[in-house]
Amino acid sequence: MKLQVKKYFGPSTLVTAAFIGPGTVTVCTLAGVNSGYTLLWALFFSVIATIVLQEMTARLGLITQKGFGEAIRGELQNPLLRIFGITLVLGAIVIGNAAYEGGNISGAVLGWNEVLPAVNIIIEGAEIRLVPLIIGGIAFWLLYSGNFKRIQNFLVGLVVVMSVIFLATAIMIAPDLSEIVKGLFIPTASADEILLVVALIGTTVVPYNLFLHASSVQQKYSETGQLSDLRKENMVAIILGGIISMCIVITSAASGSSGSEIKNAADMAVQLEPLLGSWAKDFLGLGLVAAGISSAITAPLAAAFTAKGILGWDIDMKHPKFKAVWMIILIIGVLFSMLSFSPVSIIQFAQVANGILLPLVAIFLMYVVNQKKILGDYVNTTIQNILGSLVVLVALLVGFRSLNNVFQFL
Repeated sequence: MKLQVKKYFGPSTLVTAAFIGPGTVTVCTLAGVNSGYTLLWALFFSVIATIVLQEMTARLGLITQKGFGEAIRGELQNPLLRIFGITLVLGAIVIGNAAYEGGNISGAVLGWNEVLPAVNIIIEGAEIRLVPLIIGGIAFWLLYSGNFKRIQNFLVGLVVVMSVIFLATAIMIAPDLSEIVKGLFIPTASADEILLVVALIGTTVVPYNLFLHASSVQQKYSETGQLSDLRKENMVAIILGGIISMCIVITSAASGSSGSEIKNAADMAVQLEPLLGSWAKDFLGLGLVAAGISSAITAPLAAAFTAKGILGWDIDMKHPKFKAVWMIILIIGVLFSMLSFSPVSIIQFAQVANGILLPLVAIFLMYVVNQKKILGDYVNTTIQNILGSLVVLVALLVGFRSLNNVFQFL
């Protein structure tokens, strides 16, 4: 039994831990509240798209025993293209993750405050939150150890906690199964719901996960004969993440709070109290803590792996350079959260960079996994290319909408 657990949980679980963050919890909550079950199909598609892209980048990492960043650096031979590529990737992943890390830690703090008392101090009239130091301390301890298995096992535990919490909540609320099936398999969306559809896809198909996965698989897999196990693990982890997201949508849809002013998952807990009683705040609080901590660990880790690959550093997780990258990301996130600072300009830059990066990365990944000189007999099949092309088209839509949100093109 122990071997079976190890077989289906591993580096791919980091992908799930990364995309199930406070942002995903909030977006899925809003989707359920505003649209009921009707947008479940967007999450269903997102899960398929994520499985397709993450399988490609994981296969690249296994066969070449190198990260995606190394592949980009190796293929960009033109000096100008290399500088542009390195700048774009570092800007979107490293700086973007620094901005979003504040949101991850703040989300965990929000959940903490639903379950435990807030810990704040006032210094010269300014309120400073101390809980982010606790959340950041947990992430720091795990990352500083450089022990990948310890990080992986901790995140597996958090994913299991989130699965139990959100699945139990969805079952307890007794949703309409026929409406769930209809929402999963009949795509519908009004003009007002398009941005919400894009948000659901964008919170699941995450660019930095492509870098994180390609590098992390090497911590467990080293032989081509393990590709089948890697694919199974990839599917299990991402499907599990999809179920968690869908449970949040289902729960918020079944709460009967349509039209209510709900801005985040904490407001959702209030709407669930008539059905779940005092359990509502505890369930949602613990879920947010787990989601926030998991993303708070994976975001700095992904930034460090990306910098390592794209800059050509031949180092391991315990090297000072690797540690310096994730420390900077983590410290910035903790400070943003402690001061309740909203890094609007940085987040806008992250949206622009990720809006450009997602389709470009998806296209480049498709190119790389079709190169026999890189993958040999393990290049994409025709079916994989068809599925990948569809995902790229959606990535272009997500990218355009991300830019549109910032610059208001429409």
